[in-house]
Amino acid sequence: MNIRMSLIPLADMLRNRGLDEMGQVQKFVDSEVLRLSDPYVPFLTGDLKRSGPLATKIGSGLVEYNMSYARKVYYFNRGMGKQGTASGGLRGKYWFERMKADHIKEILDGARKKAGVK
Repeated sequence: MNIRMSLIPLADMLRNRGLDEMGQVQKFVDSEVLRLSDPYVPFLTGDLKRSGPLATKIGSGLVEYNMSYARKVYYFNRGMGKQGTASGGLRGKYWFERMKADHIKEILDGARKKAGVK
């Protein structure tokens, strides 16, 4: 009995599923993180919220808000605005963590679908 086996290189397997660097799955995840984070990002002038899509290279795996005050707002914002957490809204500190808690299932389901997982 003869058995023949051919293995596909890992890089090819990842590319076939869109899981390679700058692949379709990473682009989907990055764009979904930006889209779903939008209502959570503090908004005074809108500059911080707009900096996310402008500073992020979709597919890189790094979502970035590049305003000089972004770090301070991320950790210390009190959510006092009209749509802030203090008023029952979503905008406030730790916006990524709070968005992730609310939408992780959606993001993962979409990534699985993009990768062709059944």
